[in-house]
Amino acid sequence: MSADLPKDRAPSIRDVARLAGVSHQTVSRVLNDHPSIRETTKARILQAMEELQYRPNQAARALSKGRSRTIGVLTASSAQYGPARSVAAIEDAARRQGYFVDTANLGVADPAAIEDALEHLLDQAVEGLVIIAPQERVFDVLERLDIAVPYVSLQSTGKHDLRALAADQILGARMATRHLIELGHREIVHLAGPQDWNEAEARMRGFLLEIDDADLITNPPILGDWTADFGYFAGQELLRSRDFSAVFAANDEMALGLLHALHDARLKVPGDVSVVGFDDVPVASHSWPPLTTVHQDFDGIGRLAFATLLREMGTGTELPTAPIAPRLVVRGSTGPVPVSRLPLLKRY
Repeated sequence: MSADLPKDRAPSIRDVARLAGVSHQTVSRVLNDHPSIRETTKARILQAMEELQYRPNQAARALSKGRSRTIGVLTASSAQYGPARSVAAIEDAARRQGYFVDTANLGVADPAAIEDALEHLLDQAVEGLVIIAPQERVFDVLERLDIAVPYVSLQSTGKHDLRALAADQILGARMATRHLIELGHREIVHLAGPQDWNEAEARMRGFLLEIDDADLITNPPILGDWTADFGYFAGQELLRSRDFSAVFAANDEMALGLLHALHDARLKVPGDVSVVGFDDVPVASHSWPPLTTVHQDFDGIGRLAFATLLREMGTGTELPTAPIAPRLVVRGSTGPVPVSRLPLLKRY
């Protein structure tokens, strides 16, 4: 084997693969000490890493010691409050147990970017992974790469629930919708999150289930993008018809944008329209009126994720009792259905 690399960059996993005459997936499996790799192949890859001085043989040293004391976190939504809080809780819990945390953030969640991010984490010889990524395709890539390290997920996908630690998104959405129904609202609109996000789909499902159980007419959910800007835009569009008395938004940011649109239209909340959000971000209690929302314990979920991962790795025992069940927080943005709309409800 011989190395011939540009001098202006460090060697990569693909350089190691090319020099060893294997695929980059095979190099990842060696870095992860996958049992299916033949010793001759492993030796050739480690020799290539030595020749290239690949990350000063960091992964090779970790393999020789058997432990890297490092876990990986793959996230596609680190800019949002909830995932950011969970990552911070994971990092704090890991430090207390003597572990390092390497985080890879997905700017674009296409299969190639997901694979590159996972390979980056495996380059560090991580002992386990926490997945904070919203799309099912992330888990498809995990299975295709045949990653041997344990992993847990903060999102429920319906296919990987044994490894999922997410709060019950469907239950939270049903609680929010039921609250509006119990206040007498019958014309309820749902501002949903992006269609390809598991959490958005689960919250929309919870809304539709509760509406169906109450035998109400279903208004088609409006697909949003989690932002306050979209909430404001959706509010302006909804006000063209005013065929609703309440809105359940799939997150607090869209709900806050909606409150802005209602204020600009000189409508009273909750006198004219009631609004419920989801997540209970810190600013939710300081909006005007303060926002009724579904609270999630993101810190508790992060701590539980790390403790569960330790157990999966064979280094942890008891799991902490974390209050990860969602709960409704009733504030000033919801109230009884407006008297002006009661005659319209007789048709139900």
